[in-house]
Amino acid sequence: MSELVLFTYDWVPDAPRGFVRDLRVRWALEEAGLPYRVESVSFAERSAEHFAHQPFGQVPWLQDRDVSIFESGAILLHLGAMSPALMPEDPAGRARVTQWVFAALNSVEMASLPLMIFRFSGDTTETPGRKGLEKFLDGRLSRMETALAGREWIAGDFSIADILMSDVLRSVERAGGLGEYPVCRAYVERATARPAFVKAYDDQIAHFAAADG
Repeated sequence: MSELVLFTYDWVPDAPRGFVRDLRVRWALEEAGLPYRVESVSFAERSAEHFAHQPFGQVPWLQDRDVSIFESGAILLHLGAMSPALMPEDPAGRARVTQWVFAALNSVEMASLPLMIFRFSGDTTETPGRKGLEKFLDGRLSRMETALAGREWIAGDFSIADILMSDVLRSVERAGGLGEYPVCRAYVERATARPAFVKAYDDQIAHFAAADG
């Protein structure tokens, strides 16, 4: 099997360290035991080559031989097809995982990201719009609390759906948003206790710290 190459920034400020989305890919690669290496691209200056691989100048992207693929969800689906540790091989199991992959990105992260931007910017202004965002997110977290009740993992065995969903919820927890959702909080704790997550997290922190000089 050819080595996979994961591209991420050479450096980021302290605040996003541990939450840059290459972590999701590192985590999946560690869970599956797939060989890979990490290459850096400039955070300060986005090159034409960077935009050729990632049209928005973001990270990560993955190189798999002649395939270059961006967006963390798309990368995880690509890796899921390579390992039963990441996605079941039967059609019904794959469908369960795939639907929760899209739910993590389109239903939960989509609801959480605008509010997270407010919170991390330090903006505490109470406006009708902000209250609407909080209500919207609370509605999605309430549904996740119900969906996770009595389950260890969201789609059967641990899968890429759990990598995505727990990472989305981890960001909400960072902003203090899971205080009223103990089932979601316990789910995040289970996921982030996995050795593959711990290694992926530590590796990302070390990667960015190495550029601090």
